[in-house]
Amino acid sequence: MINSKEHPMKSGFVGIIGRPNVGKSTLLNAVIGEKIAITTPKPQTTRNTIRGIYHQPALQMVFIDTPGIHKPKNKLGTIMMEQVQRTFEEVDAIVFLVDNVLSKSPGDRYVLEILREVKTPKILVINKIDTMDPDLFRDTFEEYEETGVFEKIMGISALTGKNTSVLLETLAKYMPEGPAYFPEDMITDHPERFLASEIIREKALLYLEEEIPHGIYVEIESFQEKENLVHIGAVIYCEKKSHKGMIIGKEGKKLKGIGKQSRMELERLLGTKVFLELWVKVRENWRDSNYSLSDFGYREK
Repeated sequence: MINSKEHPMKSGFVGIIGRPNVGKSTLLNAVIGEKIAITTPKPQTTRNTIRGIYHQPALQMVFIDTPGIHKPKNKLGTIMMEQVQRTFEEVDAIVFLVDNVLSKSPGDRYVLEILREVKTPKILVINKIDTMDPDLFRDTFEEYEETGVFEKIMGISALTGKNTSVLLETLAKYMPEGPAYFPEDMITDHPERFLASEIIREKALLYLEEEIPHGIYVEIESFQEKENLVHIGAVIYCEKKSHKGMIIGKEGKKLKGIGKQSRMELERLLGTKVFLELWVKVRENWRDSNYSLSDFGYREK
């Protein structure tokens, strides 16, 4: 049993930031040990700040997976970047995830300039070392070390879990003494309805053509828990009438595929049988509509 006087409770918040598609959500899932953030090979998969809660005796760290940092192209993009900026101010440590040398990553240079003004402790994490050439790792390490911005630089593989324990030990040193913010059995503060909508969106992103993904939003219209069954009704919104047919596919095959893959993962997540109904509706240019963005929960009405 841990002596609370020798080991006072430490708790704090960690922001995970970086370019789109660098592995932030994969890292969050690896740290928590459960899939709470969707991952796809397509950039800007994460739209909301996803919180994952890491528990150890006398330690709780709340990880915040932010949308990939990018220069906004629409109102949704602007809201996403406002979320990232707030994260810098609210956390006790920042993990900046990269996978290439600074000189070849204009997106990372953009992030670095933002971080120069931030006083929060910053850890530079070079991801994907399981597939990275050793010379590239060395060059990446040295380029970032020369900036003088980071308290520590290290390499990990979020996909395989290599060195994630070392990262956790490092981050724990920056956590202040304080109470646990969440119960021990809680790994995310997002409700099951939100996780269900994200899983459906992930499967749609994986199934659909390049021009469609960022123009879709999934809304859970019904979530009914019955004995040994959860009944979920969801709407996939798209921005153009031409996209609706592409999402449904010939004879409904694409929508059926999205539904089947979603249902299988939802059953693993919820631990019960799932009956899933999907519909596709058009809401034109919703990413630039204040009303739609409010209606979909991206900003206050």
